Amino acid sequence: MTPSFDAPQPSAAVRAALTPHGVLRAGINLSNGLLVSGRTADGDPDGVSPDMARAVAAALGVPCVLVPFETPGVLADAVARDAWDIGLIGAEPQRAETMAFTPAYAEIEACYAVRDGSDLAVNADVDRPGIRIVTMARAAFTLWLERNIRSASIVPAEGIDACFEIFMSGGADVIASLKSKLIADLPADMRVLQPGFMIVQQAVGCARSQDPAVSAWLSDVVRAACAGGFVTERIQSHGVIGLSAAQPA
Repeated sequence: MTPSFDAPQPSAAVRAALTPHGVLRAGINLSNGLLVSGRTADGDPDGVSPDMARAVAAALGVPCVLVPFETPGVLADAVARDAWDIGLIGAEPQRAETMAFTPAYAEIEACYAVRDGSDLAVNADVDRPGIRIVTMARAAFTLWLERNIRSASIVPAEGIDACFEIFMSGGADVIASLKSKLIADLPADMRVLQPGFMIVQQAVGCARSQDPAVSAWLSDVVRAACAGGFVTERIQSHGVIGLSAAQPA
């Protein structure tokens, strides 16, 4: 993919650091349908996140090899075994211990949903003793909940389908997920609390052990992609609802 924005040229050192195998290996989170919304004719993941990875590779002048992961937590863990050169997931402080992140290129609202008969009316009502929040283990919004929830209980589940099963069976009082997922899948007798409790910042990360110049160049690419309208255009091209381009930082 040829970027439709003025991508900064990398130094020889940055190019070498990001492409030790002669290609750019990009870790892609398959669990977020807003970011990976389809497949190419060759069967590769397609969507806004893969397009962002391809644009980075094009700026480097090398082929892009997408490395898919079923969940963002597994993608983040893979930095320790050199499984990718860049990883595209939500930027969170826990992940920043091992990854250096760019500014966000896209943003996604995360919300709570409750049953119609619930007395929980606003986000602040959720964090109280006895309330059980089911959420997808190690998702960016779950990491936020683990840092910020003080009184309610967090019930982690492996995958969004498991979250819905636990919630629907009465194993939780609240489900936390991406707003678009909740609106699409919740039955009519349930409601989403608005506004969202946080905004997931989707970013490009590299290993924190990399030279800071690598993260600085990646950050410049992301800023150029946002300012040049690339992210907005890709969101519109893929017909994604619930994903917003980040404001240029």
